[in-house]
Amino acid sequence: MTMRAGAHGGERLVVIGGDAAGMSAASQARRLRTPAELEIVAFERGHFTSYSACGIPYWVGGDVPDRDRLIARTPEEHRARDIGLRMRTEVTEIDVAGHRVRACDLGSGAESWTSYDKLVIATGARPIRPEMPGADAPGVHGVQTLDDGQALLDTLARARGRRAVVVGAGYIGVEMAEALIKRGYEVTVVNRGGAPMATLDPDMGRLVRTAMTGLGITMVDDAEVTGILTGDDGRACGVATEDAEYPADVVVLGIGVRPETALARAAGLPLGGHGGLLTDRGMRVRGHEDIWAGGDCVEVLDLVSGQERHIALGTHANKHGQVIGTNVGGGYATFPGVVGTAVSKVCDLEIARTGLREKDAHRVGLRFVTATIESTGRAGYYPGASPMTVKMLAEHRTGRLLGVQIVGREGAAKRVDIAAVALTAGMTVDGMTSLDLGYAPPFSPVWDPVLVAARKAAAEVRTSAS
Repeated sequence: MTMRAGAHGGERLVVIGGDAAGMSAASQARRLRTPAELEIVAFERGHFTSYSACGIPYWVGGDVPDRDRLIARTPEEHRARDIGLRMRTEVTEIDVAGHRVRACDLGSGAESWTSYDKLVIATGARPIRPEMPGADAPGVHGVQTLDDGQALLDTLARARGRRAVVVGAGYIGVEMAEALIKRGYEVTVVNRGGAPMATLDPDMGRLVRTAMTGLGITMVDDAEVTGILTGDDGRACGVATEDAEYPADVVVLGIGVRPETALARAAGLPLGGHGGLLTDRGMRVRGHEDIWAGGDCVEVLDLVSGQERHIALGTHANKHGQVIGTNVGGGYATFPGVVGTAVSKVCDLEIARTGLREKDAHRVGLRFVTATIESTGRAGYYPGASPMTVKMLAEHRTGRLLGVQIVGREGAAKRVDIAAVALTAGMTVDGMTSLDLGYAPPFSPVWDPVLVAARKAAAEVRTSAS
């Protein structure tokens, strides 16, 4: 059976994916065009729509007491806004030439084709599962969707022991280590790199490692996982590396994610070097007038390096959806790109970065200087002042800001927003030293730590140019 596009006299928009990018696009398009003008049909293979995947570690850790707190808009709420949302329905094929998609009802197994005039691909990303023995065993969990979070909580509820191994020490791995510590688990993090948080330079990552060790987390660096051990019941019971074995009652994969673009690849749509869909600034898939894509399944322009990159963040996904919905609805909007800003925490340690790391700058052929300073988040004499380390990269000779990394306690992470704005504006570190930032002893020293780093970086630029 095939549903014909324009069955109600207008156009039909088909959306694949019911989370941030997809439903933001559908909602924005609906604001601009009536149901008579634009029929909207959306497919979601999971049980939930419009939820915060970024909040899953805090739900697992107990900071967010209820799963529904993470849901911004339910399927019923979307349907009440004249969006034809089909839950537990997976799109299995895109027929670009025929302007239609094939979908399977995961409950009944029934398949059908739906025609479209306009198509939005918002298929998200999938957790990386290493190809090794035991990777798919019960008790091994990726954490990307609310369904994943619920499955992990179910495992934790029936686990016989209190030992957890987290494989990987990126944002997901670090946040899940914190969640499991809060659940009372003995946590081991196995990381193939020399320090956690590969999104930071190694010297800053080592600060994170020291803090995690101080929280009672066992850190195993420079270790390649070779397999997941299983017991007689087939469930995961440990993690093996080339040199050791680590017992576990639950294993969490925090290795990262890849764009979920199997559908797009099979349909012959253009993909970048990171496996994400390539779009223009209006989020239209390159070379395809009636197809848009957004969220974790696309690659975006890095405004600092000038290259395409894949960044899986809800902030970008929602912006992509707004741009797509505006363009589908007859308006005009663009997504100019990103500077790569991200923040995280492990217990009371705050971690932030924006722009390029040293290896990123080397890769794109930029010469640079670095400056690292230690300061405090408040005036040194004010109660509660805690240490903060700021590292700054600036381009050789020009002094253009290239990147900033911050590790510290309360008040550290959001300071990265100063640098994110400066990067977007193309400022030099010398120009940053004159920024008129807010000051009062409870919030900052007289010289904010970011400005202290900028002053030192500006001095390094002058020295390197002489």
